[in-house]
Amino acid sequence: VAALPALVGAWRHRAGGLLLSSSGEFPIRHEALERPELRADKAPRSINMSSIGDDLLRPASDGFGPAVEALIVYNSNPVAVAPDSGRVVQGFAREDLFTVVLEHFQTDTADYADYILPATTQLEHWDIHRSYGHTDVLLNRPAIAPMGQAKPNTQIFRELAQRMGFCEPCFEDDDLSLCRSAFGERVDFEQLLATGFSTLALPEAPFADGGFPTPSGKCELFSQRLAAQGLDGLPDHIPNYELPGSSVDYPLAMISPPARNFLNSSFVNVKSLRDVGAEPLLEMSAADAAARGLESGSVVRVFNQRGDYRCRLKVSARARPGVVNGLGIWWRKMGLDGHNVNQLTSQKLTDLGRAPTFYDCLVEVESAQA
Repeated sequence: VAALPALVGAWRHRAGGLLLSSSGEFPIRHEALERPELRADKAPRSINMSSIGDDLLRPASDGFGPAVEALIVYNSNPVAVAPDSGRVVQGFAREDLFTVVLEHFQTDTADYADYILPATTQLEHWDIHRSYGHTDVLLNRPAIAPMGQAKPNTQIFRELAQRMGFCEPCFEDDDLSLCRSAFGERVDFEQLLATGFSTLALPEAPFADGGFPTPSGKCELFSQRLAAQGLDGLPDHIPNYELPGSSVDYPLAMISPPARNFLNSSFVNVKSLRDVGAEPLLEMSAADAAARGLESGSVVRVFNQRGDYRCRLKVSARARPGVVNGLGIWWRKMGLDGHNVNQLTSQKLTDLGRAPTFYDCLVEVESAQA
């Protein structure tokens, strides 16, 4: 599909190409914010958060490095949102893991914290934003002073750096200075202060004459870069890890789109929004429900080799035969049995980008009374 605009010559026309996300167009000065030169010859380890369940339980080894002994969690609720959450819970429940969570709410992850530090909300701190779907840089100006003992994540990091003995001037930069540094001269910051947004000056047909960000400058249907990484240089179909029809025990493919009344796992703690959805739902076709003797409105157990969770069944034409929709992402402790849909999802990663494979998941469904 991504090759079609090149095959028909659509790239030469305004709005004739392909857009996956506009976020890559924002000229963020990562080096100004991350200051990699201060690391000298040190190479900090990166751990993929999609495999945090296994990695928190992994012992020290030459390949992995030292075991994870301490963790600071911010801007995330991994116990609810990370795949294979049974393993994630085992990892966070380790007695020898020191966990600090920066949060506004008592999330599933905060339940496993040794310390919870109150973080500011968007109403209380400076920030600068890019977008997935437009090309305006947005400035977030605090509307109120931080409430109670709440501090921005950045302030907590500054104080932590001070106590750890880091004395470089960058650790004294306040949040407004960091916002200015994020884009530097590439964005008119005075306009941001005046209006709250600044539109990027981008061509409407950027690749009308070629100039793609590839070695050849062309839209490459074969990528030597990917081939050099051991990946297929041509667009091709990569089969599922859990191929529908491959398992007698788990014949149903499950996807887990967000429930309409939440934003993924955000706002699940808001009772009025939970009341809209009432309970975690599983959508199933009439044919699949009839084959299992299940009725709409009954409580069912959804399970596979990784675990199970209970939810309310809704027979719906939104689910095609052979596929069930486990609407998420409910916090585990607010579900019917202390689990959620990610109890069943896998930590396997995609070949390109090493991203999670939430929708590559086989399950079976039975009555919770079975």
